[in-house]
Amino acid sequence: MKKFCMYLLTAILMTGLMSSDVFAANSGGTFKFCLPYGGQVFGLDPHKSTRTQDNIVELNIFRSLYQWDATTNKPVLALADKVVISGEDKVYTYSIKQNVKFHNGRNLTVDDIIWSYERIMSKELASPAAVDIRIIKGAKELEQGKVKTISGLKKIDAYTLEITLSNPVDPSYNLYKVSTAILPKEEVEKKGAAFTTNPVGCGPFMFEKWVKGSEVTLKKFPDYYEKGLPYLDKVVFKIMGEGAARDIAFKAKELDATIVGANQYLPYKKDPKISKNMIEVAEMYTRLMVFNLDDKNFADKRVRQAINYAINSKLIIEKYLKGKAFPTVSFLPTTSPAFDSTQKGYEYNLEKAKALMKEAGYEDGFSFEVLCTTSKSYGVGVIEAVIPFLKKINIEIKPQLVEGAVLAERARSGDFQALTWSLDSGPDPLDALSRFHMDNPRTSRNYPGYKNAEFSGLIDKAAKERDYAAKIELLKKADAMLKEDAPLWFFNYNKAIIAYHPWVHGIQSVAPEMMYQDLSKIWVDAK
Repeated sequence: MKKFCMYLLTAILMTGLMSSDVFAANSGGTFKFCLPYGGQVFGLDPHKSTRTQDNIVELNIFRSLYQWDATTNKPVLALADKVVISGEDKVYTYSIKQNVKFHNGRNLTVDDIIWSYERIMSKELASPAAVDIRIIKGAKELEQGKVKTISGLKKIDAYTLEITLSNPVDPSYNLYKVSTAILPKEEVEKKGAAFTTNPVGCGPFMFEKWVKGSEVTLKKFPDYYEKGLPYLDKVVFKIMGEGAARDIAFKAKELDATIVGANQYLPYKKDPKISKNMIEVAEMYTRLMVFNLDDKNFADKRVRQAINYAINSKLIIEKYLKGKAFPTVSFLPTTSPAFDSTQKGYEYNLEKAKALMKEAGYEDGFSFEVLCTTSKSYGVGVIEAVIPFLKKINIEIKPQLVEGAVLAERARSGDFQALTWSLDSGPDPLDALSRFHMDNPRTSRNYPGYKNAEFSGLIDKAAKERDYAAKIELLKKADAMLKEDAPLWFFNYNKAIIAYHPWVHGIQSVAPEMMYQDLSKIWVDAK
């Protein structure tokens, strides 16, 4: 009996150990990943980067004050142990971790955070990350060259930082981005322009080499502040902008994991082996058609609603996109904390569309031009699929193919009748919906020129609301109102998929951008 109990106890202990990540994770090995957004990496100075391609690499070299947590689907503290909020929710006092080292061996202190934020706001750098640091009191004055320091940054001691905000907002959504990473001043100043090709950070991996147009290699940083991480010895990012090339490399086991393109999605789903190792997420990008509300044809919301009812979006997703997208409800995606699961999107209803057109006095229809790019997910091919649906309510749609930069410029200037695009709809639902505030011009992302005082009032109220649950409820109401007003044709949320081989573990669903994988928690089995 005693022997049986000993066997049972051993089995229970082993089961518990085997279920833990610590036991399951294997240290060592190399992980080969892809950089799918073009044929180049342009630079690895996060304060200068504007491209997702660069950020994929950077977020594993550097760390910011916060970082994205895929498990909770929100930003969490990274370089600080705790934060105390005071001063009418505008003063944040951070206790900075004392075991964070840069790759050159020096400990990170409050001085590095202050220097990094002030570098971002300097007129000379003109950093794209300035928009995120502007929430700090005095940051705009530094950006304008009126002062030499940011008044809202105060060093209490080497490991205590006080940040005063201009308004009571949640800074985590601004300060988790890799573009706000904390850099070592001495390395930036010593290397100058060469820092972007030989960076030094405090992240889990150190820069090793960069073969232009081919690959970027990182190696494990043994003094990384998170105990036991990273598991991997090395990461190799293969620069592969073509889906066909990634497909060949993945099947040849030259890539351990890959982003799945539209052409690979169905074949991979049908493959008995690959299909078992795919992870997907509704990324925080909403694909849509923007109506110019200054155009008389779109002045009546019944016309805009009719267009939404007349297009069988689900059929286009199924047949044209081969299922590689999620149907929309409104603007906020299913992964947004303010997504309302009780709401329903526009269902295909031709009779209702015809009735709305008649009520609005547009029974005979009209024609309009839509600007579009070559994007598979929301470009000219989608518009060609839409044409026969709108023809049934006597609307003739004329696609005009333009380059992305041209489309963006015409969107900001209002020089369009309609256009198709993919707009970021997260991760902060307040920021995502604020683009449609009536005080925002088209140059501030309100591309339809949407003006609704009730909607804007909800946004204003949500911005001031300190109770998180109450704030989310206000944003749900605003999102529902936006759907009802239909300044957009709500088409799809991007379905992002990563396929990986069975020896790979730790890939997560990262809603802001699926390729923003924290590779410190990835491990590979011995092959």
